Amino acid sequence: MFYQHKPPLFCFLLFAMIWNPFIFAQDWVSYGGDNGSQKYSSLDQIDAGNVNQLQISWEWESIDNPTVEANLAAGNTSIVPADYKATPIVVDGIMYVSTSFGRIVALDAFSGELKWSFDTEAWKAGRPMNLGYNTRGVAHWIKGDKQRLFFATYDSFLWSIELATGQPDMEFGEGGRVDLVEGLGRDFDRKLYGVISPPLVTNDRVIVNSAIHDSPQSLEMPPGDVRAFDPETGEMVWIFHTIPQVGEYGNETWKDGSSEYTGNTNSWTIMSADDELGLVYIPIGTPTNDWYGGKRLGDNLFAESLIAVSAETGERIWHFQTVHHGLWDYDLPAAPTLVDITVDDRRIKAVAQISKQGFTYVFDRVTGEPVWPIEERAVPPSSVPGEVASPTQPFPTKPAPFEPQGISDATLIDYTPELRQEALQIIEEFDYGPLFTPPTLRGTIQFPGWGGGGEWHGAAFDPETSMYYIPSASVPIVVQLRKARRQREPLGYVRGGAMSVDGPQGLPLTKPPYSRVTAIDLNSGEHRWMIPHGEGLRQQIIDMGILDPGPVGSTSRTGPVLTKTLLFLAQSDGSRNLVRAFDKATGAVVHEVALPLPPAGTPMTYMVGGKQFISIAVGGGQDSRLVSLSLP
Repeated sequence: MFYQHKPPLFCFLLFAMIWNPFIFAQDWVSYGGDNGSQKYSSLDQIDAGNVNQLQISWEWESIDNPTVEANLAAGNTSIVPADYKATPIVVDGIMYVSTSFGRIVALDAFSGELKWSFDTEAWKAGRPMNLGYNTRGVAHWIKGDKQRLFFATYDSFLWSIELATGQPDMEFGEGGRVDLVEGLGRDFDRKLYGVISPPLVTNDRVIVNSAIHDSPQSLEMPPGDVRAFDPETGEMVWIFHTIPQVGEYGNETWKDGSSEYTGNTNSWTIMSADDELGLVYIPIGTPTNDWYGGKRLGDNLFAESLIAVSAETGERIWHFQTVHHGLWDYDLPAAPTLVDITVDDRRIKAVAQISKQGFTYVFDRVTGEPVWPIEERAVPPSSVPGEVASPTQPFPTKPAPFEPQGISDATLIDYTPELRQEALQIIEEFDYGPLFTPPTLRGTIQFPGWGGGGEWHGAAFDPETSMYYIPSASVPIVVQLRKARRQREPLGYVRGGAMSVDGPQGLPLTKPPYSRVTAIDLNSGEHRWMIPHGEGLRQQIIDMGILDPGPVGSTSRTGPVLTKTLLFLAQSDGSRNLVRAFDKATGAVVHEVALPLPPAGTPMTYMVGGKQFISIAVGGGQDSRLVSLSLP
């Protein structure tokens, strides 16, 4: 009887898939897969046994491309986006994604066919600050029969778009949008302010952060306050002051009234939320200016802190400052990851936060207590006039750093004695030392640099094994301070002069790997494996007559996406553009799939029509695309 019933059942399932392809579906409903930013999916159709059959199923060419070509033809060379960094979401078999110019599109997630598009016309406001034309994605909200997409633009508007039609919700704000420059309590040039990351939608709130110009022309920069809006009306529900104002908790950490004029201190990256606890986790960046704090003496809460606030009210529940009185542009760069772990037989609802320094901070996400001790350790003082660096900084005792830190014998290149001697001569032109060595007038080698370590791409967590996978890179920089002049004179000192430092004979200054993937068991806090991510300069090193060092890592990277079976990361590695599938237990490369252009966005995965896809944004400039991979 079993075999008699199997064919009709099989035929029924096949019929159902043909006529309703969304029966066998799994969505990817927010930037990190869920609001906990685990970047994990339980999908297992693509596995180690068949990943070698993975191929491009469809490609979608961005609707920005013709606009870019027209701009270039007209001589408007500044109106050109760089890397395409958005990550799509998929809801009910439809893919939604933003473009570099601030348009929003809906695509058939099975075929890539365009269903609708909407142009916020953000690109017409002129080239945005910092990274130029750059968006990371959209957010989804549902309540009853209402569904909306929320998108915050780099020209400082929050849009509400009807899911079905692609048209603005005219009941939201004015004409479907809210002006984010209003309500911040300070007048400023709106070209200094914008948003690049998707809003966070949780507990009937739309929560928005900001990107602010990193090269200030004055002390009075825009504030980095985080705000929540009503998803139906656009009214502001609450505001969290990332620089506490007079009478607020933490204001005493800003000396001489500096809280009244200092700006930045913004959360520019992805935020996370525990929907059940009603808590929002906000990673915060550096105050004005990144490299000199003589005009903002004190520890400067809540700069470079992880903050948990109530989704309903915005009330601070707990915080932890990872850098006191920041002088290194060590913003918390990535989404906090919500993880349920078991430590010493105790089940903990935790949150893990990676950093540019190469640390992983792990806290009880309810109370804010560190899961493992975090020690205050002495760090070098500053020699710059007017600067008072913090005498100590926090160092997690577990997990160990996933990146080398500081310039020393342990980190300097040593392929050959001659190369090492050249490297020693190079570094003597600058000041250098352990992690948190402050910038100087002579110039300090900072390692890791402002690009990490960890970066905005973030990490991925496997809820079945408690393994945490972190892609990172090792790039030193030089921070040399100069006395500010002319209109910038009130800033005291600003970065100038030397910006970078090359190693001997065109090689890096430090030992490999220059990028890596690290797997950490968050139940124990121990590293399980680390691999160089990509071949990198390996052939160049061999061509110099040096013994083959093996893969040394390419500093190109994207964020990870993790499935029940495999870890996926994309990379430009020399002349090759790739998606790699890794064995989660060992880090061994299982397979590589060629991409048509350099990858820049973080990949995601979903299932529709009974087929699992992996999608990623690639390219930039005149040729930006979404590429979706699947089995034949």
